[in-house]
Amino acid sequence: MADRDVHEVHDSKVLAAMSHPLRRRLLDVLRLDGPCTASVLAERTGQAVGNVSHHLKVLAAGDLVEEAPELARDRRERWWRRVGYAVSWSPSDFPDDPVAAAAESLALERQVSMARQWFAERETYPEEWHRAAFATDSWAKMSVAELAELEQKVHELIKSYSGRELPDDGQERRPVFISTRAVPARP
Repeated sequence: MADRDVHEVHDSKVLAAMSHPLRRRLLDVLRLDGPCTASVLAERTGQAVGNVSHHLKVLAAGDLVEEAPELARDRRERWWRRVGYAVSWSPSDFPDDPVAAAAESLALERQVSMARQWFAERETYPEEWHRAAFATDSWAKMSVAELAELEQKVHELIKSYSGRELPDDGQERRPVFISTRAVPARP
């Protein structure tokens, strides 16, 4: 259940829940590191355990995380895992919903923030990471069906990297933020 494909969101309350900066970080840590306890998540995010526990419950109410009781060593220990490897939603599912509009705006701000963080910190990375990081944009004329096909292919490609078991080949691997948007536009 924890490794379902893309978790599609159709409720703006869930969008609002995952738009909170700490909740988004918790989702990110669970995606990268796998199941964790609230204590481990608190340590990795610099937050109080009680605060993390509260936010995990909000994420669980939105079916974005779930408990992993099989990992607990005793009845007091609670492990959490992310539901799905990615979250997706369509603004068209939320016409005239200000909560969804705000969530979409926050998601875009987060994506831009991650890129800006890279620009600010890239000198702290070895030179090979400078050459490996990339940005790209392009134009194509597409039908709605072709755009949906592109989305599916992009998800499959990303999952082939993010959902795999890491090889034991001695190569350094760091967390990499991948952001993709494809929207109708005019040049």
